[in-house]
Amino acid sequence: MKLLHLLFRNALLGHTGLVVSRLAFGAMTFGQGELVPGVTNNIDQTVADQMVKRALDTGINLFDTADAYTGGQSEIMLGKALGGRRHDVIIATKVGFRTGNALTDTGLSYRHIIASAEASLKRLGTDYIDLYQLHIPDPLTPIKETVRALDDLVRQGKVRYIGFSNFPAWKAALMLGIQKSKDYTRFVAAQMYYSLLGRDLEHEIVPFVEDTDIGILVWSPLASGFLSGKYTREAPVPEDSRRKNFQFPPVDVEKGYAVVEVLQEIAQNHHASPAQVAIAWILTKPFISSVIIGANKMHHLEDNLGASEIKLSAHEIEKLETLTQPQPIYPGWMQSMGWDGKVKAALDS
Repeated sequence: MKLLHLLFRNALLGHTGLVVSRLAFGAMTFGQGELVPGVTNNIDQTVADQMVKRALDTGINLFDTADAYTGGQSEIMLGKALGGRRHDVIIATKVGFRTGNALTDTGLSYRHIIASAEASLKRLGTDYIDLYQLHIPDPLTPIKETVRALDDLVRQGKVRYIGFSNFPAWKAALMLGIQKSKDYTRFVAAQMYYSLLGRDLEHEIVPFVEDTDIGILVWSPLASGFLSGKYTREAPVPEDSRRKNFQFPPVDVEKGYAVVEVLQEIAQNHHASPAQVAIAWILTKPFISSVIIGANKMHHLEDNLGASEIKLSAHEIEKLETLTQPQPIYPGWMQSMGWDGKVKAALDS
């Protein structure tokens, strides 16, 4: 089997010396049973072992999971699949979604974060978590309580680095401010949704992470398979598609069809697939540390790995950029007015 050499092979994660592969492996599909209502996973340990081995063979060193994925099965299976290679890799997991029946089995309280980290350690079969991430904002818990819990986990040696996922920039900034003022461990990573059909990240999160030197890890670079090329006007809802019963993340379907047509055109020029081109486009972004790829079939993983070999031309990048450019939202569309014309002309000269 051909060994791929990852394009732009490695990057530093945020303001750390931690070197991560530009493609990461996401284990969300591991396990057998309901992932979320409408989506059922069906990957056993044998297939999980094969996928992890393949990812390791290509040079991937970042593996992402969460305590809520398939009732904890994802963490268990990932830990077993990594086996003796555990200390060669970076394990990232997350906390925040419901993991049990008790009222306290959810959220970002001190109690739940500490308990969840300890449970994740057991499921993963390891004595430390490399990157521990807040999976979703908690509308109830004071942020001071949450950041204190994360700092304690680091000081106890159970966690090495911390990050957040799916947070608005203002809330992440507030938390970072507390971390700095209290000399707590700071966020180094933001795991966020980003794709050609979902570029909202560019409004607030990208300027924030660039200013604070936080690395972005991308989830769902294919908009949950929409950009794979199998969703078309002729076949809007393929029978075996994940999006058939779970329209997530939301996309503008008509715009999606237009994007897929361009992806197919570019893919032909590279003897590649639309999915590979969509991922390759994300890899051109300087603010991205790593793109998380996952699969529920081995051939899907093989195809996604091929994105590392695609080098898009400036013209192809511009074509995709223009087609998918997000519309400015207020107060964004007022920002350019801050440039005084006379001052700008003087500086430009």
